[in-house]
Amino acid sequence: MLIRKEKKRKILVFDDDVMTLEIISLIFSEKGYEVSVSETTFNILGIVDQFKPDLIVMDNWIPDRGGVEATLLLKNNIKYSKIPVLFISANLDIEKLASYSYADDYIRKPFDLDHFEQKVTVLLNI
Repeated sequence: MLIRKEKKRKILVFDDDVMTLEIISLIFSEKGYEVSVSETTFNILGIVDQFKPDLIVMDNWIPDRGGVEATLLLKNNIKYSKIPVLFISANLDIEKLASYSYADDYIRKPFDLDHFEQKVTVLLNI
């Protein structure tokens, strides 16, 4: 009998708020995801290339290059353009920023954890 082991889905989170990183990491690690976090977008292509995420959660206000610029960098690169990006921000214009950067979806901070989990599930096609 052949038993297939499902690979863990990987979520990469870019946010400069340590508390947000800890909450997202804890919640999704407990749900069986492999989670990696970064407080900056410095070397974003190298980080994405090394971790090979199934989903990227991107804060708008993050050091080195902002979330919009970082997301555009990913979405304009053929190697990374298919990785779904969930844009998160307290910015009132988050819908416009997410659309402009070609993010796949967005959620406002502070976010409801159940709503956040639903968005992740949809973006990962689970």
